[in-house]
Amino acid sequence: MKTIMDYLATEFATFEEVPFCAVDALVLSEFCMVRMEKILPPMREEKTLGGIAAARLRSVFAFQRGFRFKDALLAEYYDEMFVGLVPHKIKDLMLALAASPRFRDMHMSECASVFDEENNTQFAALSFSYKNEFAFVGFRGTDCSFTGWREDFDMAYMDRVPSQTGALRYLEAVAHRLPKTLYVGGHSKGGNLAVYAAAKCDEKTRRRIRRAYCLDAPGFRSGMFSENERAAVVPLIERYVPRESLIGMLMKHSSPYTVVKSSASGAWQHDPFTWGIDGFGFEVCDELAQSARFAHDVLNDWLARYDDGEARVIVDAMFSAMRASGAQDFAEIIQPGPKALALLRDAAKNTDEKTRATLMDAIGDLAEVAAHRAWYGQKR
Repeated sequence: MKTIMDYLATEFATFEEVPFCAVDALVLSEFCMVRMEKILPPMREEKTLGGIAAARLRSVFAFQRGFRFKDALLAEYYDEMFVGLVPHKIKDLMLALAASPRFRDMHMSECASVFDEENNTQFAALSFSYKNEFAFVGFRGTDCSFTGWREDFDMAYMDRVPSQTGALRYLEAVAHRLPKTLYVGGHSKGGNLAVYAAAKCDEKTRRRIRRAYCLDAPGFRSGMFSENERAAVVPLIERYVPRESLIGMLMKHSSPYTVVKSSASGAWQHDPFTWGIDGFGFEVCDELAQSARFAHDVLNDWLARYDDGEARVIVDAMFSAMRASGAQDFAEIIQPGPKALALLRDAAKNTDEKTRATLMDAIGDLAEVAAHRAWYGQKR
């Protein structure tokens, strides 16, 4: 099965020859996991990312400076440059982009990054321009920090999280400095932010958006969008999920999806480097796996049991237990192996009685919902 790395190594057509496509959006969305804020010079301090105090916004005007992928090849920054669950793959991606005839002449600009532990905010965005023909506005997915994952869980009970507000402000702030034709997108949380920004932005900006790429991204709470916003954004969305998608089936979506083949199994299909590529498109399947549909129904039924206050108490308890484990980041907990088991054991030992009770009640509710769904499925 070919992957996005094979795509970069073999597909040399220019954007004039083969227009921008969903695979290109996935490639650039993954590049957003490169911490370009470590490289691009600070341009100014802003307070424009919607409730995020003193947000640090670094920008560089690409056409003036000519900042391209090859300019990111600075080994002295590599130790802290790549984020996410597969940082070594992100590094390989950057090297491949710098060599690719299709991408090497793209310019990067408008790099924004906010990391705020106190307000549970992990946000980053980057714009990619090709000549004066089009731009892709990419939003970073979740990194491995507890802060980033906490913000994801906050989506279950908050009307909007800080990164969603930041994505909207970012898109409206940079749009007038980019080519007329716009694409927006992201993988995982980045896809959620792209759809949110495209739905909520001013009409003048939205009319310029040709596609909003939602790549195995979680959905939204009910009532997030008005009928007018939904009607305006749904025709723009291209949504892709792997066959055993978990993240991309959470909460509510208004748009249909295309199912992509993956060389991985289970939750690890969320890794875009496992997705199958066929030419300038994805290898697709006819339908989701039964396990993905079951998980979607169970998790959404489980979340529906709680009001916002109850959901927050559960999320607080989860992250209290994670921090009690002694883990440095989320990746240490979810990676299979003896270390993760030891961390979970330490979490159980070091967590206070009230937190343990909250989590046990939530786990019991989840088991009850799963059993009900399994029984209902057998009866059908």
